Amino acid sequence: MTELKQVIVIRTDIRMSIGKMIAQGAHASLLSYKKANFFKKISWENTGQKKVVLKVNSEKELLDLYENCNKEKIPCAIVKDAGKTELSPGTITALGIGPDDSTKIDKITGHLKLL
Repeated sequence: MTELKQVIVIRTDIRMSIGKMIAQGAHASLLSYKKANFFKKISWENTGQKKVVLKVNSEKELLDLYENCNKEKIPCAIVKDAGKTELSPGTITALGIGPDDSTKIDKITGHLKLL
């Protein structure tokens, strides 16, 4: 079986405190996890729950990644902020991808830098 991982992508073009970024990443992780295949979820849970956190510089870049994941049938989820603290309601902050096969995810996110 191939290695499984989850990728969290955070926007860096909007002002978020470190705590806010962490919260948005947690939302992204959970939302995309809920969309994953049952057997991949179990395998990922039993093999260390590998996660990688990457960054993008724009909403467009994040949405392009989301579209590409959907085309490849990789579980993914966009996070829109509720607007109760630092950001305006509906601000797109993060993207959760997977868990799924690392090679599939790397084809889409392999060019991104670590946060």
